Amino acid sequence: MTIHEKKEMTTMTSCITMLQSEGYSENFIMSGVGLEAPSNKKLYVPEEVKINSFYRFEGESDPADNAIVYAVETKDGTKGIVIDSYGATASQKISKFIAEVEEISKRESSHEVDHK
Repeated sequence: MTIHEKKEMTTMTSCITMLQSEGYSENFIMSGVGLEAPSNKKLYVPEEVKINSFYRFEGESDPADNAIVYAVETKDGTKGIVIDSYGATASQKISKFIAEVEEISKRESSHEVDHK
């Protein structure tokens, strides 16, 4: 990684711009039922979502500025981002949903290893 590339990833805005250029165009939101893709109003449950990567940002002067940007992909190929704060200001709905997605991913990975 060059210094220039590292500098570009120092802000959440530059991270989102980079992800959008890689096809993560949906800005997912949490609904009462699951993760919603506003462009087509489709809802996704944790079993239908995979976290491809995530980026953590810490506010220099205000702990309330802490955020995580998740690059996610659904089983039907929709790619987008989910943004959550972390720490005391984290969204309980998003945190629970992401934890479920991570747990499912771990179970699937362990089954793949068991079958080899």
